[in-house]
Order: sequence, then C-alpha cells, then structure tokens
Amino acid sequence: MGRDEEMMDTTYIFGALLVTANRLDTMLERELKKFGLTGKQWMLAVVVQNLFDGPPTIKQAAAVMGSSHQNVKQMALKLQEKGLLVMERDGRDGRVTRLRLAEGSEEFWESTRPRGDRFMSAVFRNLNPEDLAGTRRILAGIQENLSSLEL
Repeated sequence: MGRDEEMMDTTYIFGALLVTANRLDTMLERELKKFGLTGKQWMLAVVVQNLFDGPPTIKQAAAVMGSSHQNVKQMALKLQEKGLLVMERDGRDGRVTRLRLAEGSEEFWESTRPRGDRFMSAVFRNLNPEDLAGTRRILAGIQENLSSLEL
C-alpha cells in the first residue's frame, strides 16, 4: 500500500486538486503561448462568451473566476489590445464596465477550437458520464464551501 492510499480522503483530494490544477495550468500555458495568450486570459474569454446572457461586468466575471476586479481588468485590457475583447461603459451606469468578445474575434476563437476539443477529449478519456456528473457535483460543493469561507 502506497502512502497516498493511507491518507484521509480529504487530504488526498485536496492535494490532488492542487496538483491537477497546476498540471492543467502548465499545459494550458504552453499551448496558449503559441497564440500569445495566457490561460487566465483564455478563461476570461470563455467566461464572457459562455456564462452570461449578455455582456458581464468586470465584477461579475471576477466573481465567476475567483479573481480580483483589478486582475480581471488587466486581463481584459490585454485581450482588448489584441483585438479579442471589448471593454465598454454600461449604458445605464457609467461607473460599470462590461465585457464582450470583439467583432471579428470569432474567427480566432474558432481556429483554436479543434486543438482545445482534442485536449478536452484526452483529459476526460475513459471517464464515464456518471463519474463526470458525480465529479461535477463534488466540485460544485467544494466551490460553494470555499465561497462561504470568503465571507
């Protein structure tokens, strides 16, 4: 029996989450470097495109990403410089900045999709739908617990 088998489940899972996150981040950074992007910039674009019905505010995107307003603003500025994102003042409240993908950036994002799809398939290869659904529930619970710790 290996030492990892002797660990409490919570200790093992906590460590495995950190190692997995680090490995994913390293691989993602390596892949995205070819496009002049960081993993966090890519994640911001994914959040803006997929998690809101309309253009989110910087604050909303930061909350979803578990990041600070200032960090998300800096990522958004970099994506805007690359012509991939637009930062615009809210029509009703000029203090609020909303984020949306730039016109014409769809071609760029579509060009990265095949590689991303292959990577995702490889990461989740041999995992059945029931295990994935269970993992999703567990991760949602952990994220909820983390949110309650931030109060």
